[in-house]
This record gives sequence, C-alpha cells and structure tokens, in this order.
Amino acid sequence: MKLRGKAALVTGAGKGIGQGIAVRLAELGCGVAVNYNSDEKGAQRTAAAVRAAGSQAAVVRASVADAAEVERMFERTLAEFGRLDILVNNAGIQVWSPLLDLAEEDWDRVIDTNLKGCFLCTQRGARRMQARGGGRIVNIGSGCNKTAFPNLVSYTASKGGIEQFTKVAAAELGRYGITVNCVAPGAILIERTQREADDYAGQWSRLTPLGRIGYPADVAETVAFLCGDEAEFITGQTIFVDGGLFTRGPWAY
Repeated sequence: MKLRGKAALVTGAGKGIGQGIAVRLAELGCGVAVNYNSDEKGAQRTAAAVRAAGSQAAVVRASVADAAEVERMFERTLAEFGRLDILVNNAGIQVWSPLLDLAEEDWDRVIDTNLKGCFLCTQRGARRMQARGGGRIVNIGSGCNKTAFPNLVSYTASKGGIEQFTKVAAAELGRYGITVNCVAPGAILIERTQREADDYAGQWSRLTPLGRIGYPADVAETVAFLCGDEAEFITGQTIFVDGGLFTRGPWAY
C-alpha cells in the first residue's frame, strides 16, 4: 500500500488503459478521481472497481480541452480528497485518415484533446502540487513517440508533442518537487485496438520480441512505479512499455 493516503486524478479513466491505471493506483492505497467526458457508465464502473480495491473514488466529468471545465475538475478533486499528489494525463482520441484526406476539424479535435488537454491539466495540476510541495505527473504517450504511424498523423503529432512537453515540464517543475514523465505503450489490447484488426493480438504478438501483446495492467504497473517514492529521482523520461516492439526498425532477413 505504498500510495496509501495519496490522491490521484486520472483523465480518460472510463475504460482501457485509464481504467487499468486508476484501479492499480487504488490497489496501492491511493484515492482516485475518475475523469470522463462522455462515457459516464464506464467511469462509474471504474469508480466501483476503485472502491472494491478499498480506496476512495470520485467521478468527475470534464473535457480536458476546455480550460474552464479543467479548472472545475481540479477544484472538485481538491474538494473530494483535500489534496492532489498524482496526475495521470491519459485522455486521448485518434482519427484514422491519410494525411491528404484529414479534415481540419479532425486535426483540431485530436490536438485539442491529446496535446492541449495534457497542457491544461498539467498546468492546473502542477499549481496545486506546487502549493503542497511536490507531486507526480505521468503523461501517456504512444509507440509513435518512436516511429511514424501511417494514417494517424494527428495522433502521432500530438503524442510527439506530449513527449517534448514532458521534458520541458520536468525541467521547469523539478524545483517544486514535481516529477513529470511519459509512459509510451506499445500494442495494448483494449476495446479500441480490438476494432483495428480481426486478429489484433495475433498480428502484433508476432511482431513483438516478447511474443505477446500488452494489457492495461502492464502500463499501469509502470505508471504506479513512477508515482512511488522509488522513482523520486526520475523525471523528464519516456518509458516504453511495448515488449520491445519499437526497439527495431524494418529488417529484410
């Protein structure tokens, strides 16, 4: 229970990786504010799992791309828990489209949610952490932090921006005792990725050196490590949780 007595806010925690992170933090004793934008039922299921793990939960609706809603989300989190020790910027969307066909509004929607949302939440969260003397911020990146994803230009651009944003935030916020890191998942089996291919698990397992795909629990363990005391001297880093998938480029033999 290494996080007992602490409070976390996890954005986009209604399902998938965000849900896995919220539940793992709860298992370690952390109270969790479960953010969602449109999937209230999913957020309530996550909150129920947090409570089943023995921790306090609060469900907080907000669009991370809206500054006023983000501000209210943090105020609600402070009202519920009285503190904020951990922020996990997980909320994100993607649009599949070739670069030449991508609509401007889809570009804006992805960048606003993924990159602007990370900025708004980090800024508001870090202000609260500064007042308390420290905290942990973990941003969720992607395998496209290392390699280009065709037909996902807006998503790739947003995640690349998050990696550089993480480094700048770490450099500026370290003086306040706040660490900022990025966790970049590889092929992770969640509802969204299952829809990408008929045999998502089989296709990506064959390409992954460890011979399997990842699961939300794999990502959640790394996030939990970065939120604990063991990681107090780690900041500004991107850690890939991908089974070695993106360690190698195309190879002809």
